[in-house]
Amino acid sequence: MSERFDDIRPYYDSEINDAMLRIVKDPIFSTLSQFVFPNRDVEEVKQQVASIDCIHHFQHHVMYPATLSIVQKTMDDFTYSGLEHVDPAQSYLYVSNHRDIMLDAALLQSVFIKNQLKTTEITFGANLMQHPVVIDIGKSNKMFKVERPGGGLREFYRASKHLSEYIRTTLLEKKESVWIAQRNGRTKDGIDRTDQGIINMFRMSSRGNQVQSIAELQILPVAISYEWEPCDVLKTWELYATQQHGTYVKQKGEDLNSILTGIMQPKGKVHIALCPPITAGDLLPYAAYSTNDFNRKVAEIMDQRICSAYVLYANNYIAHDLLSGTDTYAQHYTAAQKEKFEAHMAHIDAHAPQKDVALLRRIFLGIYAHCIDSKLIFKA
Repeated sequence: MSERFDDIRPYYDSEINDAMLRIVKDPIFSTLSQFVFPNRDVEEVKQQVASIDCIHHFQHHVMYPATLSIVQKTMDDFTYSGLEHVDPAQSYLYVSNHRDIMLDAALLQSVFIKNQLKTTEITFGANLMQHPVVIDIGKSNKMFKVERPGGGLREFYRASKHLSEYIRTTLLEKKESVWIAQRNGRTKDGIDRTDQGIINMFRMSSRGNQVQSIAELQILPVAISYEWEPCDVLKTWELYATQQHGTYVKQKGEDLNSILTGIMQPKGKVHIALCPPITAGDLLPYAAYSTNDFNRKVAEIMDQRICSAYVLYANNYIAHDLLSGTDTYAQHYTAAQKEKFEAHMAHIDAHAPQKDVALLRRIFLGIYAHCIDSKLIFKA
């Protein structure tokens, strides 16, 4: 691959062992080792990691066991569907709803490894690439950097075009698949919608017509559903602050706290659904549309497939009934499940003097309830 992507690309195999040696020397390694491999001696793990010299070994012998450990410790069940839509010989642009910073992509990679499919390259926000160990782990795990420049429209356009070119090159020349979220950052309010700007970014690197520019990327929508939303309380407070003050300024270390909370918080049942890829046949009816209208239709197709593939849990139905003040979905949950949900919701106002508790609760309930509305809107 051209050196022009050196600023954002993952590590090459030739760079892996140096990265492993840096990782094992960092003071945080012992803590990470004890979490991922609790029954193994830290020195033994250190020697194993220090000997790794390629991406495949790192993903299969470190990241895959790490993900399985998280599943075992924090989930009651992890299921998936839709592998019949994946051709092992094909590279795909997996576009997913985004609920957890790390786990959405990590869980999908674990599905691929378990089923002997190639893993994907993964987008990783530059704001998260701060700590040297995070950078080394991420770039060794086929993660590439997504810049979020604040230098005006010209710089934003340059970064977007650069990212678009890297994604297209990875898919069509390297023959590697890519995972990317359907929007910039996680969904905070439970309403998963594809950002039309993402569609436009995909097309910036193509010289073909608009149907060809999207169809050749082999976009495959992905829906992930959590019984217990990762960082639900933190998301509630962020949305509350935004509504009260018009903006939200992250505190130092907040992203790392969200990563750790998402990883360690109990998540109950989790499901990943791989949806049918978007084909030229899906897009041809909109070939003559204006650029903006075409982008909107592509986003709608993606949203329809993602939202239709949600797995709904008792918490979603409980939240919807509490938000609407009805018992419309009472047949989908028990009194005990409702009591447990309400006890968890109480965490949002336990330390909320002089706050609008009613607004906090509406925001919290919406995180869980809105996916029911979305599924109804986009029901096939």
